[in-house]
Amino acid sequence: MRGIFEGGCDYHPGFQQIAFVSTDTGKVGERRLEHTEEAEQFYREVGKHGEVVRVGMEASGHARWFERLLHNMQFELWIGDAAEIRTKRVRKQKTDRQDAQLILQLMLENRFPRIWVPDAENRDLRQLLWHRHRLVQMRTRVMNQLHVVALNEGLRRKKALWRPEGRAELQALSLAPWAGRRRQDLLDLLDRLTPKIHELNGKLEQIVERRPVTRQLSTHPGVGPLTALAFELVIGTPERFACAKQIASYVGLAPSEESSGDRRRLGHISKQGNVLLRFLLVEAAQVTVRSDAQWRSQFFHLAMRRGRKIAKVAMARKLAVELYWMWRRGWDYRQMQQLGSHAGEPENPHGVQSITAVMIGHPAPLHRGVRTRNHDRGCDRRDGWVGLSS
Repeated sequence: MRGIFEGGCDYHPGFQQIAFVSTDTGKVGERRLEHTEEAEQFYREVGKHGEVVRVGMEASGHARWFERLLHNMQFELWIGDAAEIRTKRVRKQKTDRQDAQLILQLMLENRFPRIWVPDAENRDLRQLLWHRHRLVQMRTRVMNQLHVVALNEGLRRKKALWRPEGRAELQALSLAPWAGRRRQDLLDLLDRLTPKIHELNGKLEQIVERRPVTRQLSTHPGVGPLTALAFELVIGTPERFACAKQIASYVGLAPSEESSGDRRRLGHISKQGNVLLRFLLVEAAQVTVRSDAQWRSQFFHLAMRRGRKIAKVAMARKLAVELYWMWRRGWDYRQMQQLGSHAGEPENPHGVQSITAVMIGHPAPLHRGVRTRNHDRGCDRRDGWVGLSS
């Protein structure tokens, strides 16, 4: 029977502190390993003993090379929830040695809070989304600066400034030497960024064609290939979440809460989770509001009571919930409208009642008055957009 080598790693960009134990030799030790040569040499020596090697560490950045090293050596790497690990620390003292020892102790006691880790393909596709997003941001900054140059000279064309006629007017402006240099450099940057973004858009469309889940989510109004692909990559699999409230919390669209006793206080949204996905959901929700009458009615109703900023975030949460249920039930938007959005209406006699009975095994309870989407899905009112703060 092969022995087991378990190590708790407190990872830093320049070094790592590891506490380890070997069941085969009974060796217990601690090491501080500098990156990257000393760390590689240590783990290659460990691999020569033929043991099952298992290393645990907190979720952190700048560790991609370390993950690849352990994967190539066929070692197990456990990634843990840093916040939950922090709550298990009893002593008020905090050092790298104690952090490594705590991680090792949690692994030995089977209390290590492992988290879901995307595979290599998923991570690489996320790099595509981030790269395109950053290029678009750079292009937006360049275009805004060119707008400023034009406005300072009395030229106000808005979007028409980027048409051939508007650009010709911009280039024909008589400017001072350095102002002209600034205009020309910005135009050169714009000409270099736009083809790169178009190329990435083409690659994105090719990838979406090969991913049925992304195409399914793209049927929702306002949701394009970029938002649908980001949602699929970040969520990973819908079975990881028991209900839509967990999805809202995972993407950072759930309100923070500071309640005690009889006092309950909901604050701003937590803003935890993937920043890019949250940004795309807010942008896509605004497009959905403009294209769907029911969404527009809910948006303006909420905006009059709580303000437009909170309304935008609320609709983004609503969109995340709908995408989650579309994915989990294998529905496109048309099926979502027929079976999930209008349960109880005269033109849809089957609705969610029969679907719920099939999926859960017993009839869903009837609700008096107007049925809400959250009641149809078996969640309470807090699962919707009521009570959000921005």
